[in-house]
Amino acid sequence: MSGKEFRQLCGTVLIMEAIVIGLAIPVAIHLEHLRHGLAGGVGGGLAICALVLGGLVGRPGRGWALWAGTALQALIIAGGVVIPAMYILGAIFAALWITGIWLARRLQAPAASTTPSA
Repeated sequence: MSGKEFRQLCGTVLIMEAIVIGLAIPVAIHLEHLRHGLAGGVGGGLAICALVLGGLVGRPGRGWALWAGTALQALIIAGGVVIPAMYILGAIFAALWITGIWLARRLQAPAASTTPSA
């Protein structure tokens, strides 16, 4: 798996996560009876972070974005304090994030070991 494929895999997880978080904002307002500003601020902030990191993860010189994406998963789970549904959504996307990283590393390992060394 090349860097481009890794970027696409992890970036897709983060972008889909941003969409789901954005869609959870009106649900949190109506079902959880949260104030508009609180739900929009917490949910919107997390969604924007996921979008930005989705565009940066896997790019050369942006190794920190992988760690930031991992930290974002923890923040989204912690967002369950404000929006309880985020506990479940955060756990699902954290599992997808970890699986994506594991799969990318696993697929990169055979390619690295089969290349001839100079």
